[in-house]
Amino acid sequence: MPYSDLSPLWISLKTAFVATIFAFLLGIAAARWMYSYSGKAKGLIDGLFTLPLVLPPTVIGFLLLLLLGRNSPVGQMLKQLGITVIFSWSATVIAATVVAFPLMYKTVLSAFEQIDNNLIHCARTLGASEWRIFWQILLPLALPGVVSGTILAFARALGEFGATLMLAGSIPGKTQTMPIAIFFAAEGGKMGEALNWVLLMVAIALLVIAAINYWSGTQHSAKWHAIAHWLSIATDRVANVIPFFNYATKNPRSYRHSPLAKGVKYGNKGLFVNLKKHLPGFTLETQLEANGQPLGLLGTSGSGKSMTLRCIAGLDSPNQGRIVLNGRVLFDSQRGINIPSRQRRIGFVFQNYALFPHLTITQNIAFGLQDLPQAERRQRVAKYMDMMQLQGLENRYPEQISGGQQQRVALARALAIHPEALLLDEPLSALDTYLRSRIEKLLIETLSTYDGVTLFVTHKLEEAYRICHNLLILSQGKVIANDAKENIFERPPSFEVAQVTECKNFSTARKIEPQKIEAQDWGCTLQVVEPIPDSLTSVGIRAHHLTFPSHPDAENTFPCWLVMTSETQHRTTLYIKLHHPPDHSQHYHLQVEVYKEKWADLKDRPFPWYVCLDALRLILME
Repeated sequence: MPYSDLSPLWISLKTAFVATIFAFLLGIAAARWMYSYSGKAKGLIDGLFTLPLVLPPTVIGFLLLLLLGRNSPVGQMLKQLGITVIFSWSATVIAATVVAFPLMYKTVLSAFEQIDNNLIHCARTLGASEWRIFWQILLPLALPGVVSGTILAFARALGEFGATLMLAGSIPGKTQTMPIAIFFAAEGGKMGEALNWVLLMVAIALLVIAAINYWSGTQHSAKWHAIAHWLSIATDRVANVIPFFNYATKNPRSYRHSPLAKGVKYGNKGLFVNLKKHLPGFTLETQLEANGQPLGLLGTSGSGKSMTLRCIAGLDSPNQGRIVLNGRVLFDSQRGINIPSRQRRIGFVFQNYALFPHLTITQNIAFGLQDLPQAERRQRVAKYMDMMQLQGLENRYPEQISGGQQQRVALARALAIHPEALLLDEPLSALDTYLRSRIEKLLIETLSTYDGVTLFVTHKLEEAYRICHNLLILSQGKVIANDAKENIFERPPSFEVAQVTECKNFSTARKIEPQKIEAQDWGCTLQVVEPIPDSLTSVGIRAHHLTFPSHPDAENTFPCWLVMTSETQHRTTLYIKLHHPPDHSQHYHLQVEVYKEKWADLKDRPFPWYVCLDALRLILME
């Protein structure tokens, strides 16, 4: 085959290379915009972007011809500028770019959407702008998808035929690409020449497939870490010198009010929250005040605990209300104030820790310290590495350390920015019992020296009781209790609060005398010490407050029989029935928790036993 016959190859390669560059830039920009866009037209815009994937190439070529033809407005404007597009190599590039763009766009968008949203939210709480998040989080983590999309876009541009033929024609040495050369060779009966071009394109296609398999292979995670690591370092400096830029957000009004960017200042110290947010199934209405003492948010799953933290951090916006931190108004629906998350100076420890997987432990902790000089940044990172006992892990990645170590890195990263408030969203839930105990102890020690506001979300009463001084109980979005932990535990104000705080024994109740009630479900009359509320509905007693005296002489003491037991390594739970022996295993009145030593002494007693419901321990509920 003479050298001149290779011109379709050089034209195809040159066209595909240039078209891939355009598709690369346009595809990433479009994917980034669509990733953050949540308007009503999102589906329509996505459909327009992907239209070249589903339309026949000749239809795409015809539409381009209408757009750029000599009689079109664009064509007339180009003609006045002395620019000719139709039937030129530029037209070949345009056609290849249009058909390659959707592959780049969809592949990169899918890669963006697979990234854990908590990583993006975490970066915002650490003060990162949207521009920096794109360069240092989104793009590095989506790198396999970007590479795959680029290879696919190149392959699609290389194989483009219909749109190119419509827009650029078949001009040998100018616009005749390999697919067009194959078509005209076959049409002219030159089957051997067409076969040669076909084999060459098959070889290129196989190389493309091999490249995609190589770059997307999971066995290359170390290589991806290295590339993403390099990209993050390289863009660190770029992001700092490029002018500040923000993409559109769900709350653009807050960004337009630049005088409020740092919040309206008032004199009060601490966190004040009064918010309302509509959620599926209920409306979250949270009112709280917190200062230097850790406040525990307790409640069942779906009660609104995590959403409260997200609204305070600026990751979600309430429908109504006001949030003030140390005198700065972070959110005020009436005044149109909604400070971006990156400017709220709030540290957030996520339930899954949200460590950046492509950054080392040192880089994770230093992520929120970009405004500090290098020397001060290193000093602060070293301080929190020591505080969290992370020495020796500086150059490891999150996947190379244990769950307990990851939790400590997340805590160090949140504290390193010196936040005015620290929000902990069930930070111990992913740890096993041994690690949870160690991290809990470290957390208590750390919070004892932290002088900011701390909110600790959990659904475990024991965690909240050990770590926090005050508790706020949420149920279905409503605050049902807010008091010192001792008060809530000893005197829960309602049946629901008692349930959330793990009281296990309840009975409907009615007042008989000023200091006497009837526990109807237990079939007994009880003396009480506390004043009986007029709207009394229930009485309760905690499982570990019941005792077993040897004789029935004490007040509120009744005969009982053992129904069944349930054991842990330290305690035994006894299910007992009052007054009469049980008929079956589910026929019991009370649960009693005793230590193993007490159970060893108790189990050999003859029935009936006697159980005492201490009047000081009875919980009277409205």
